[in-house]
Amino acid sequence: MGAHALGAAAYAAKAAALASPDDPRARSAEVEWQLAHLSPEGRAALVQLPLLGEDSAGPLGAGLLSIGIVATTVRDLQAALKG
Repeated sequence: MGAHALGAAAYAAKAAALASPDDPRARSAEVEWQLAHLSPEGRAALVQLPLLGEDSAGPLGAGLLSIGIVATTVRDLQAALKG
């Protein structure tokens, strides 16, 4: 379930960037908004997931979440959650 949450968040940020091609901060602004609206319970659950690519057999192993801007966004989200 956590991979789905991170994936949905990453795809929403990608969509925000595509919708505002002239705004270089559109993706990061969407990530910041999502983090600001994340419940403490949601944050506690997501922070327990392995980092993207850390466990090849896990929910955040190889796949669509591990490439391109989606992967960058998942990594940004995970860094912010851990930090």
